[in-house]
Amino acid sequence: IIREHSTPCAMNITQPRESKSVLFCFTDMTWLAQAIFAKYSHLLDAGAITWSSFADGFPNLFINDVEAIRGRHVIFLASFQDPAHIFPQLAMIYALPRYLVSSLTLVLPYFPTGTMERIDEEGQVATAATLARLLSTVPLTSSGPVKILMYDIHALQERFYFSDQVLPIFVTAIPLFLDRLSKHHWNEEIAISFPDEGAWKRFGPKFGHKFPLICCTKIRDGDKRLVQIKEGDPRGRHVFIVDDLVQTGGTLLECKAALRAAGAIQVSAFVTHGVFPHDSWKKFASEDIANRFGVFYLTDSCPSTAAKVQGVAPFCLLSLADSIIQACVRPS
Repeated sequence: IIREHSTPCAMNITQPRESKSVLFCFTDMTWLAQAIFAKYSHLLDAGAITWSSFADGFPNLFINDVEAIRGRHVIFLASFQDPAHIFPQLAMIYALPRYLVSSLTLVLPYFPTGTMERIDEEGQVATAATLARLLSTVPLTSSGPVKILMYDIHALQERFYFSDQVLPIFVTAIPLFLDRLSKHHWNEEIAISFPDEGAWKRFGPKFGHKFPLICCTKIRDGDKRLVQIKEGDPRGRHVFIVDDLVQTGGTLLECKAALRAAGAIQVSAFVTHGVFPHDSWKKFASEDIANRFGVFYLTDSCPSTAAKVQGVAPFCLLSLADSIIQACVRPS
């Protein structure tokens, strides 16, 4: 169901209207938009879109006060986590440049088809390339290509799925996690673990030599796949498992068991995207205190998940609001 929505915000006007960026969001991203406005209303105006549907279910969309966005920098917060919501948002994203905005930055924190980025056998469809092609046809703005901001996309080679008509910008949320470690875990003996070699290669260099690194791997035991520690020593340390996303969470739970068996005194986690289909996050919340993760950090890139786990142990949300503004708002 597509709900009617307009973004409410009490603005603190400290700049001329034309110098401020205009922020629009899809209904699912209201959570994140409000977090941004709470800190940056002096840099932003709130754009309002009416999201509704005709009787046949197709979208009925309207940009309120559309004349006010002409010649302005526009930011659109999108969520493609629910496939049913992709079409109305694409319709809006395609429309905004045609209203003569100066520039447009599409913020798509979670690129949902990122895990289907390659074909291993004939007949498979790489839907990551399909979604990239759809986004690559967004019209140019008066100042050039639309920027598409994405966080910790599953495979970096997916940047080449986008055409030259748009500018994909890949950002990592690891600095948010490092900041959290420095402020809340500074007095602990910490190690960083990765669930597989792909995550090790992708994120390991971002930690430099600040922490010992541990790499896990999956091995086959008959028909089963078991997680073992390939490199590193967790003994006596608070180990944080780091990955780009979590779905059902089975691999994270197996990593936790392997690390504890090898001597870790506590195991926690950080993932950028908490997808958790079918409320699979509940298995982490329902574990007994003695066995569950110490803390499970994730960002608010997947809004439906963020709303459900807010305030539920062991989860702790790290907001992307500051990072998004730093990437999107040009100095005034």
